[in-house]
Amino acid sequence: MAEIKLTSANFEQEVLNSDIPVLVDFWATWCGPCMMLAPVIEEIANDYNGKVKVGKVNVDEEQGLAMKFGIASIPTLMLFEGGKAVKTEVGYMPKSQIEEMLA
Repeated sequence: MAEIKLTSANFEQEVLNSDIPVLVDFWATWCGPCMMLAPVIEEIANDYNGKVKVGKVNVDEEQGLAMKFGIASIPTLMLFEGGKAVKTEVGYMPKSQIEEMLA
């Protein structure tokens, strides 16, 4: 399953009300580390299909969501379980580190 484009319109339904964990990638098109992370996030979305939902929030398009979750630096990955952010990592990281976050 491909990543889901998250917006203020679908965030509650896709993330907060999800019955499986959701990994949210806060990113922007001008962010070099975000672009390096993008193929890794896509791999995670495919590898964890059905176990973890993966969504992306473009902070330039969704400034309200970025502010709501206190995003100061990107890329920021947040893992949501049961409607709450339970883990947060900032900056580029290898796939193995993201998998540890999901464990």
